[in-house]
Amino acid sequence: MIDLKKLQKEIYNNKVRQKFNLKDVDEEICRIAEELGEFSQAYHRKWPNMAEELADVIITAFGLAEMMKLDLGNEVLKKVEKNKKRKYKKVNGVPIRISED
Repeated sequence: MIDLKKLQKEIYNNKVRQKFNLKDVDEEICRIAEELGEFSQAYHRKWPNMAEELADVIITAFGLAEMMKLDLGNEVLKKVEKNKKRKYKKVNGVPIRISED
């Protein structure tokens, strides 16, 4: 399995090497939204670089997490486990959470 903490640090170190933003959290939030927009465009236009655009969203999020001293990999793993325990019921075709168990 990939060491997500190590990957997060590697992504941040690349930001340092490239002299990218290292302090402005709001700028990084906007960058994530921008990257998500690029992924959406690639998806809808069926561009071959669609997966690369989605990777940019994740890379930018991991870079932001390192800027903020958050262990995003660990949080993702915890959230996956939490989501496995949730129960949903479809109401008018829409899944509605009914429990956290």
